[in-house]
Amino acid sequence: MMKVLALDTSNRPLTAAVLDGNQLLATTTITTERKHAAFALPLVAELLERAHLQPTDLDRVVVANGPGSYTGLRVAVTIGKVLATTLKIQLVGISSLATLALNFSDTNRLIVPLFDARNDLVFSGVYQTEPAGLKTVLLDRHVAFSRWILELQKFHDNLLFVGQDTLHFVDQIKESFPTAVVVSGPKALPQAGELGLAGQKQAVVTDVDHFVPRYLRLTQAEADWQREHPGEEQHNYVEHL
Repeated sequence: MMKVLALDTSNRPLTAAVLDGNQLLATTTITTERKHAAFALPLVAELLERAHLQPTDLDRVVVANGPGSYTGLRVAVTIGKVLATTLKIQLVGISSLATLALNFSDTNRLIVPLFDARNDLVFSGVYQTEPAGLKTVLLDRHVAFSRWILELQKFHDNLLFVGQDTLHFVDQIKESFPTAVVVSGPKALPQAGELGLAGQKQAVVTDVDHFVPRYLRLTQAEADWQREHPGEEQHNYVEHL
C-alpha cells in the first residue's frame, strides 16, 4: 500500500493527513488564525507519530499547489519539495480549488469552488464529479466576479458554489442563479484526506526542482479591464503562473 502525506496550506485553513492507501491513518484541520509556516511542520511530525510512521516510510507527498495565498502556498510547496528531495519520494501537486471540489463526490451539480481574491476578484474554476474522479470543466482562473457570473450563465442553475468566501458573494450568486446551492461552513473546508486519496491517482512531478505554486494572478491592468468590461472578450489575456 502507498503511504502518503497530504498537505494544504493555500488559504486560512491548514489541513494535513497521513494515509496508507485508501485508509486514513491520521488527519487534522486547523481553522484558527495561525501562521502556517510555524505550524505546518510540527503538525506533519505529530500526524506521522499518530500514524506510527517515520518520514522514511512515506512513498508520496501530495500538496495543494494553488491558487491561494502567496505565503501559504509556498509553505506546502516547499515542504513537499524538501521531503521529495531528501527522502527520494514522489511529489504530486493538485489545484487548491479542486481540493475543495473533492468534498462533493455525491453531487450531480457542477462544482464551483471559490476563493475571495479581494477587490471583487476571485479565484475559481468549474469541476464535475465522474465515476473516474474529478473532471475539470473550466480551468482555474483569477477573474473579476462580475465577469465570472456572466461566464457561468451557460450552465444555468445547475451549480454548487463552495468555499468559506462564498458568503461575500451569496447575494450576487442567488440573484443570478436562484436555485444554485451555496455551501460554506465545515463542508467548505479543504480535507487533506480527500487530497491524499486523489493524489494517489495523479501523475507525479517529474522535475521537483522546478515545481512552483500556481499563483494565477492577473496584472492590475487586466483586473481593471475585466471589471470595466465584464461581458467582453479580452483576446490578449495572459494566465500568469
